Amino acid sequence: MSRRPPKGEYIETDTGNKVARKANLVGTQNIMLGGKTVIQPEAMIRGDLTRLNPPSSTSSSGAAAPGSNTAVSIGRYCFLDRGCCLRPPSRMYRGTFTYLPLRMGDHVYVGPGSVVQAASIGSHVHIGKGVVIGEMTIIKDYTRILDGTVVPPHMVIPSFSIVAGRPARVIGEVPEGGHEAFELRELYKTVGNNPQRAPV
Repeated sequence: MSRRPPKGEYIETDTGNKVARKANLVGTQNIMLGGKTVIQPEAMIRGDLTRLNPPSSTSSSGAAAPGSNTAVSIGRYCFLDRGCCLRPPSRMYRGTFTYLPLRMGDHVYVGPGSVVQAASIGSHVHIGKGVVIGEMTIIKDYTRILDGTVVPPHMVIPSFSIVAGRPARVIGEVPEGGHEAFELRELYKTVGNNPQRAPV
């Protein structure tokens, strides 16, 4: 029997992840959450888009070996806002269409309605509202991507960059001492604790 009756908007896991009941996680066995991550309603993570495993990587039961087919890996204290979508990037590899894993560091905020198909996102990254991040993009640490930005496929965004535009370009630098703005611990604490919610 569970410790708490199932109620409320969020399900909290043993590692402190808070997943909205109305979030859409597809292929959950291929999604790794590092802990203390918040997934808001209508957010979608496509864990079903994985590279095809050779038969040798399956166990005797036919199930994939643990950790062998992770599609989306998310670090600690990440916040996926309403309606955003994380999907692994795809490409042709040796004549075959395949998906590669999407890896995300710690303290990453993904704004509402944003679509992310990056290969790698560092830690302390803020992705604004309605952003599109093209396939195989690499985003380094302490990066801020402003609302409505379209990042083209294969772009590499250096650390401490402020990025905007369609297509995206670096328009500035995160100021020294501005790193605290990327911490998401306080935002994490506001989710799912109080039954009264502010009107939206």
